[in-house]
Amino acid sequence: MKIAIIGAGSVGTNLHHAFELKGIKTELVHARPLTADPSAVRALPLADVYIYTVADHALADVVAKVDAPKALHLHTSGSIPKEVFGADKPHAGVMYFFQSFSREVLIDDWGGIPCFIEGRNIDDVAAIYSLAQTITSHIYEANQHDRERLHIAGIFANNYTNLMYRMAADVLKDTQIPFEALLPLIDQTALKIHSLAPKNAQTGPAKRGDEQVIRHHEEILRLQPQGEFSASERLAVYQALAALIGKVHNR
Repeated sequence: MKIAIIGAGSVGTNLHHAFELKGIKTELVHARPLTADPSAVRALPLADVYIYTVADHALADVVAKVDAPKALHLHTSGSIPKEVFGADKPHAGVMYFFQSFSREVLIDDWGGIPCFIEGRNIDDVAAIYSLAQTITSHIYEANQHDRERLHIAGIFANNYTNLMYRMAADVLKDTQIPFEALLPLIDQTALKIHSLAPKNAQTGPAKRGDEQVIRHHEEILRLQPQGEFSASERLAVYQALAALIGKVHNR
């Protein structure tokens, strides 16, 4: 089976690495030239499976450039419907790996990464399942509605949480305390929700309704010098989150 991965960004690079570790050769293709250079389209490798790992806004344009009606075409987006593949691609679907990827840190063990799949028909689903099974055992069928909700949940759990790490690092910039001092706290917070519901794992002054501590923190944030974020940005986020935590825990 010949596999071409179109898109050499974070997802494509990691997926290429995952297949290679399992002894499955794949060809990694840069997607950007496909939208600008006709010769790049003609040079596309012939494959049995094309996996598109490009940005959502570019997916339809890149898909339209590939002429391979007998191949299985898959995208890896949590937000785009399988209908992005037109009638010229009768075998198509989704293979959405629910993980945060970066080119700087390649993932070696995919065994625990969940993969959410969808296909045009039962045969396509079976083929997608078989392909995903080569690198992970956690495979689930998920329709467009569920994948979209999962994607949003991931934004809250990962992307927005990472922004909080950046803000925390910014708060410490005018101190002698390194960001690494927060790592045990971050690790323990993540570990707790393996056994506790997030609601029950919540701690802190906002949950306790400790207005004196909250007002004191707000005053410090107002006076702190600007770093990556302005004092008003840090204060606005702190106040909004404190208010929301206090509201949901005192309903």
